[in-house]
Amino acid sequence: MIRGNWTEWPSREALSREGVTRARRMLARTVRVVVVAVLVWTAVTQRDISDQALILAPVLLIACVAAAWAFFRTTLEHRLWPSLGLLAFLVAVAVLAQWAGFIGPAIVLWCGCAVSALERLPLAASVPATAVALTGFAVVNDDAWLTTAVVAIGLCLSGYVLRLDAEARGSAQRALAQERAARAAEAESAALAERSRIAREIHDVLAHSLSAQLVHLEAARLLIERGADRDQILERVVAARGMARDGLDETRQALSALRGEMTPLEDFLRELVASSDGATLTVGGGRRPLSVEASQTVRRVAQEALTNVRKHAPGAKTDIRLDYGSGEVALEVRDSGASRPHEELTVSGGGYGLLGMKERAELLGGTLEVGPYEEGFVVKLKVPV
Repeated sequence: MIRGNWTEWPSREALSREGVTRARRMLARTVRVVVVAVLVWTAVTQRDISDQALILAPVLLIACVAAAWAFFRTTLEHRLWPSLGLLAFLVAVAVLAQWAGFIGPAIVLWCGCAVSALERLPLAASVPATAVALTGFAVVNDDAWLTTAVVAIGLCLSGYVLRLDAEARGSAQRALAQERAARAAEAESAALAERSRIAREIHDVLAHSLSAQLVHLEAARLLIERGADRDQILERVVAARGMARDGLDETRQALSALRGEMTPLEDFLRELVASSDGATLTVGGGRRPLSVEASQTVRRVAQEALTNVRKHAPGAKTDIRLDYGSGEVALEVRDSGASRPHEELTVSGGGYGLLGMKERAELLGGTLEVGPYEEGFVVKLKVPV
């Protein structure tokens, strides 16, 4: 509800019972039962009441209970005219009760209508309705005018306090719903991010492994077409098999990384260098802990760079340097160019490995630069620690 806007309804959360504690619900039900019991007792024990009025009393009581329930529903649905109609019916019953001599029940109805109107209707409608109800109460009540005025003011304050309390509860319910929605969206976003991460890991492992196998199988095909001897062809087939075995190992490593079980980055690079001919590794700076994503990015870029060297510059010397700088880790892979080029192999492949690595680095706020360097090629990666 916007303060000062007389035409605004209390929110649906404020008008509903949602968020009401069990103790408050039990208290409200107890109060209603007590009020109905008092009305019945007053009607039964009151003297000087005609037989017709006594017969009419139960009917009016049932009608009042039904009208009060309907008033709760129509105000919950923000239906103004039906709500005003039901309130007018309750006021009319109060007038009829007063005419029949049931002064006590009439006073209860006047007061109940005044408080309920302030609590559940827009202020522009509730203020006139409350004024009418309190006027009826003042006419029926035979106390001193000061007492009547104090009671009327107290009823107005009670109704408005109930309105503010309900609106505060409604605001708390809306805030809770928004928080739950935000948590659900955050969980969904985290799940999507995790799926994307797993997809990148699977893609990188398969792309690296299958690309390396493709190089050796393509070489075996060329050797077969040229009529090469059996040992040369077998060497390439065995190498492809080794790449397949390495691919399985990398898949296990990727799964271990997803579980948070990773070997140190330097050890991984040393193993990678040991399996590559003509490659050397230099580590600079003090070792720093890296996030799983940053460590995986460095590993994948190193693998991709060495695969490209074997594919496009076979026999080249490769220098790998890992530097731990201030707030970032840098990887540089530099080759000297092909020493025994195979033109057929250099044009094969043409995948998007480095492009995928660049996207992976940018997701972490890093950079990846690739390009020619002297006679060879250089790959430079920087990711924040």
